[in-house]
Amino acid sequence: MHMKNMTKSASDPIWTQGGLLGRVWEHLNRWPGIGPKSAERLLFYLLAADSSEVIDFAQALVELKQRIHPCRQCHHWTEDELCSICSDPKRDSSLLCVVEQPRDVIALERAGVYRGYYHVLGGRLAPLEGIGPEKLTVDSLLRRVQQGQVREVILATNPTFEGDGTALYLSSLLAPLGVKITRLARGLPSGSSLEFANSAMLADALEGRRAL
Repeated sequence: MHMKNMTKSASDPIWTQGGLLGRVWEHLNRWPGIGPKSAERLLFYLLAADSSEVIDFAQALVELKQRIHPCRQCHHWTEDELCSICSDPKRDSSLLCVVEQPRDVIALERAGVYRGYYHVLGGRLAPLEGIGPEKLTVDSLLRRVQQGQVREVILATNPTFEGDGTALYLSSLLAPLGVKITRLARGLPSGSSLEFANSAMLADALEGRRAL
């Protein structure tokens, strides 16, 4: 029995093979960027931390799932009806930047050069994965542009095969609406993600955007 358990989890600490410690460790190990050793360090930190700190963290996670939802207008995450960007009257309502995910909004905001509004698609077209336009917020995007305030739509999908395909598809839908359609400049390496680009690179891509 002992040899069987060691074969099953030879690279893991013995206490990860079952029980409450194992359950928590397995959850931590599933998080992005967290490997077995990092999960072990986090678990030991939680065990050593004050109970109030751990309980507060657990409650925050529960509230995260209960209270955070997509913004009614742009689909970025928020706990209010409108996110802080959509509710900011000082932003330029003639500019609308279309991104794949909420984390792309954060990356572009960090660049500090864009003062318009955003629209989060919730992904990109990927027919082989069964992701078509109906699974994205395309209809919502078209309704926003049809309201007439938007003068330029910046297609800031990632410079990947699927991202480029999504941008081309959106441009074909937006063109009849009479708005200027631009794409981020190719200062971004092909195949990369906005999330991992530095602020200077994103600033250059925004300022050097080109028409489609």
